[in-house]
Amino acid sequence: MTSARDWSGKVGEVWASEWRRTDRSFADLSRRLDAAILDAAPHQGVALDIGCGAGATSIALARLRPDIDIVGADIADELVAIARQRSGDMPNLRFVIGDLDRGMVDMAAPDLIVSRHGVMFFSDPTAAFARLLDTAAPGVRLVFSCFRDASDNPWASDLVAEVTGVAASRPRGYAPGPFGFADCDFVGGMLRGAGWRDAAAEAVDYRYVAGAGDDPVADAVDFFRRIGPIASVLREIPKEGRAAILDKLAAALHKRVEQGEVAFPASAWIWRASGQGRRP
Repeated sequence: MTSARDWSGKVGEVWASEWRRTDRSFADLSRRLDAAILDAAPHQGVALDIGCGAGATSIALARLRPDIDIVGADIADELVAIARQRSGDMPNLRFVIGDLDRGMVDMAAPDLIVSRHGVMFFSDPTAAFARLLDTAAPGVRLVFSCFRDASDNPWASDLVAEVTGVAASRPRGYAPGPFGFADCDFVGGMLRGAGWRDAAAEAVDYRYVAGAGDDPVADAVDFFRRIGPIASVLREIPKEGRAAILDKLAAALHKRVEQGEVAFPASAWIWRASGQGRRP
C-alpha cells in the first residue's frame, strides 16, 4: 500500500529522479488525457492539478489555455521543484507543495480539477472528493486518469509473476496505491457519495514504454528496479538475491522489444464528472 504521506519521502525522491522515464511511460495515455482535459476546460478561470508530479499535465494545459490560471499541487517537494524548473516563467502556471489528503491549497475556487494518476492515494477518497467539491466554483468539471486492474496492465501483473514466481497481491476493497481506483463501480459510487454528478469512465488502452535508446532492455531494467511493483519486490529481499531477479527481468524484457523499445500493453480509466460547487 502506498499512502499520500509516502510521497513526501523516498518515493517522491525516486519519482523526481525518474520523471523523464515516467513521462515516457505515460506519453501515449497523456495524449488522450490532455485532450479530455482540454475538452472540459473553460477559456477563462482557474484549474487545479492534483498530484501534479513533475508537471506534465499542468504544463500541457497552460500552453493550450493561456487565459486559465493553473495551480499544480503535489506533496513531494522534489517533484514540485522539477515542475517549477520545467515550466520556466509561464505566467498562468504555478506549482505548490500541498497535501490534498489533509486540506486544500491556498488558491481561488477551481473551475476545473484534473489529475494524471494522482488521486488514488487518499486515505478517505470520499471525504477528499467532497472537500474538493466544497471548495470549487459552481459548475466545476473533473477529469482524471487512473489505472484499470493490474490484470489489464501486464507490466504490473504478468511480468511480476514471470520474474518473481509470485502473482502480484491484490488487496480487498479500497487501499491507497497505484491500483486503488481500478474498480470502476467503487469509484463511481465514491464520486456520487462525495456529491459529484454525471460521473462516467472511459477505458483507454495505451502503449506503456518502459525502455528505449541504444540498449532498451538495460534501460527498462533500470527503470523497473526503481519504479513499480518489481522495485517493491527488490526492496523486500536480501541484497544477495537481487541479481538473480534482475537477470530474470532482463530475460523477460528481451521478449518485449519492438521497434527498438521495450513496450507493454496498458490500460487506464479516464473519469469525467461535474459538480455544483459551493464557493461563489
